[in-house]
Amino acid sequence: MSHPPYLWLNGDIVPWESATIHIVDARELSSVSSVFEGVRAYWNAERQQLYIFRLQDHIRRLLGSMKVLRMPPPFSVEALVQATVTLVRQNMQREDLYIRPVATVAPGPRALGTPADSTNVEMLISAAPSPSSLSLDRQRHVGVSSWNRISDNSLPPRIKSNANYLASTLVATQARVDGYDGAIILNTDGKVSEGPWACVFLVRDGRLITSTVTSNILESITRLTVMQLARDVLGLAVEERAVDRTELYLADEVFFCGTGLELGPIVSVDRYPVGDGTVGPLTTRLRSLYQDVVRGKETAYLDWLTPVY
Repeated sequence: MSHPPYLWLNGDIVPWESATIHIVDARELSSVSSVFEGVRAYWNAERQQLYIFRLQDHIRRLLGSMKVLRMPPPFSVEALVQATVTLVRQNMQREDLYIRPVATVAPGPRALGTPADSTNVEMLISAAPSPSSLSLDRQRHVGVSSWNRISDNSLPPRIKSNANYLASTLVATQARVDGYDGAIILNTDGKVSEGPWACVFLVRDGRLITSTVTSNILESITRLTVMQLARDVLGLAVEERAVDRTELYLADEVFFCGTGLELGPIVSVDRYPVGDGTVGPLTTRLRSLYQDVVRGKETAYLDWLTPVY
């Protein structure tokens, strides 16, 4: 089967095939507000358990995104957490997953050029197989994008809105055309913001550095996780501050982090090698630690995990 048997839609578990809309409504939905979350679940074969990582935090962020767009949530955090677990159980999924809760304004009649009714909200949760890349030896060569990051007073990047990701698509497409594996985006002040779909960390002189939440970044849950693990387990000093472009060239290590991408090492920026041009030791240790945490092998952080079975 190319897709799971069930979805969760507006409070009900429904067969995949029945979750359809008319083509006219599909065109309507493409032009209205919608917000989403990306949540990973990790299979622990030894324990025969599937752990959803920081599910409550993701759902709280989803409701925050809805608030900014004046979309009243039809379900509580607790109800959406339970809905997610119930859906995965119903699908009998026992592998790494990417879970996607979505809230959107339902299509309906309205005059041309007028906004959709943001109080008419529909919600969907899907869960699809998505193997982790944490064990893969992938090294990224990235460039600093010529596109600027969207800003809080235009399309606020701290909310996870589908509309925001057109800007990320422009960045990622240009990076591919220019021969890079990815890109780093500067904000309108010329400071490092983030990547198209991930936050950025760099290591200099044993310190872990990342841009502030006021640098037009998504308030990333993975970013918070990495900072806490770096402090708690590795004993690193962590700085949240404005980051200059040239600091990327002088860094000892650079990496992306995000739910979908997880922790992705960067070995060159604008054709400058990062450090000696290989994956650095702190990046390697953080990736290994992160993998142990999300699979429930690091018992100090079990409260971040929602077991499914």
